[in-house]
Amino acid sequence: MKKYLRYFILLSFFTPVAAKAQFESFKDSVVQLYGVVMTADSLKGIPAVSVVIKGQNRGTITNDRGIFSIVVLKGDQVEFSSIGYKSKLIDIPKDLKGNDHSIIQLMVNDTVFLPATIIKPRVSREQFERDFVNTKVPDDDIAIARSNNDVATRRVLMSSLPSDGREASNQYMRQRSSKLYYSGQVAPQNIFNPFAWSEFIKAWKRGDFKKKS
Repeated sequence: MKKYLRYFILLSFFTPVAAKAQFESFKDSVVQLYGVVMTADSLKGIPAVSVVIKGQNRGTITNDRGIFSIVVLKGDQVEFSSIGYKSKLIDIPKDLKGNDHSIIQLMVNDTVFLPATIIKPRVSREQFERDFVNTKVPDDDIAIARSNNDVATRRVLMSSLPSDGREASNQYMRQRSSKLYYSGQVAPQNIFNPFAWSEFIKAWKRGDFKKKS
């Protein structure tokens, strides 16, 4: 027991020292990076440049004059990117002296070449008329709505699509109402209902009971 107590006392003395040394080491690695991002040709500040520490979900953007400030660690890589300019990647030196570092980052315009477009005239008027007439124009919203409103299409959609909340609640209320209406008596059977037989024959002629492919 005295042996463990002695170890505990020694550990209590060395733990604050080790924690303080670790904190001082981490404090020495923190760097306040600030500077300005400018164009390489006219030395004008570039606003809204993305300044991101590579490999980390942390960064900032430059203000309207191209000035930025961000906290980094020694050894980090900082990437500067903006639309219309080539991205730049800089390294924060691991042996940097002090905890402040300022830079002037120049960015070069990024030229994007689009593929060439060749415009050729039609061979003849007759060919233009033939191609124009045979060009398939996609259906607009009204044409699509009309096709979906077809009777056969509606039957297929009703049999394949699940009911929404409103339809399910209405169906439940109808069943509940019918059950309460015939409470205490025998509900009528549709097999003896001539109107039900009439609807059945009409549905049979329409092909409602055919197997859907």
